[in-house]
Amino acid sequence: MRLAYWMTMSLLLAAPASAQDFWKHWGDGKAELNGYRLTQPRYGATRSGTAILIYVTEDFSDRLRVKADPGRHPEKDTYPVLKLNAVRDFQTGIYDYNVMTSTFLRVARGWPVAKVSFSSQEWCGQVWHQLVPRGDRVEGVFHSYFDGEADGEESLELPEDGVLEDALAIVLRGWKGAFLAPGESRSVPFLPSLLHARLLHVPLAWETATVSRAAAPTTIEVPAGAYEVSVYTVEVSDGRTLTFAIESAPPYRLIRQAGPDGEELAFRGSKRLAYWRLNAPGGEKHLAEIGLGGE
Repeated sequence: MRLAYWMTMSLLLAAPASAQDFWKHWGDGKAELNGYRLTQPRYGATRSGTAILIYVTEDFSDRLRVKADPGRHPEKDTYPVLKLNAVRDFQTGIYDYNVMTSTFLRVARGWPVAKVSFSSQEWCGQVWHQLVPRGDRVEGVFHSYFDGEADGEESLELPEDGVLEDALAIVLRGWKGAFLAPGESRSVPFLPSLLHARLLHVPLAWETATVSRAAAPTTIEVPAGAYEVSVYTVEVSDGRTLTFAIESAPPYRLIRQAGPDGEELAFRGSKRLAYWRLNAPGGEKHLAEIGLGGE
């Protein structure tokens, strides 16, 4: 992306955690698995379900925009990313929804976006949508079972200070510096999440948002217990108000996320695990460690 973009984003962030602090926590070869009680509005009703946010670092190929296997790419083509796989599962009457958004942010000041991809599976069909920033544009491609949306491409501007909704659950955690100082607010170009665009069947387009951070921490109750949090409020020009309650102390986990019409993710538990090694029968017992056992 443009140098001006990185310089602008760097100015947005203050008091960064050191690289040593970041890699001491994130370089242990494990993923952070966070479980949530999900309340998801759909078809005029609030639905109960589960959500899991999976954070893990990996090497990434800039040319292919995929995880780089060791030794397959030149050093200049690779860089580390923090990947977030955000999974939501909820029931709508007789059938269920399984949705997942993968967000890849480069481990650097400003959290440059490398890629965002989204998929949704439910009994009526499947949807897939991907965004890849290149230069001063965000290039998108999508496929859907809906008539009029079957196959398409898009090319959106990339504002120098633009913020992607799908990146907030990483950026607001502050591992590369606090996004805002306590009591501060800022207006930014804002790209709604791929999930939001899909559920409303609206074309993806830049909005404007005012992001504010509460002046002081507060304590909230969630299924996992009581946590002191910093609360960020996002007022979007599309009429939505979003809130993100971020744990005040390391590791700065997302404790509660809320949106309109009762939408909520409420923290149930967390564990650092090499979960990809736990795929044998019996591995499901570890779900209890993130508050989802017996679901």
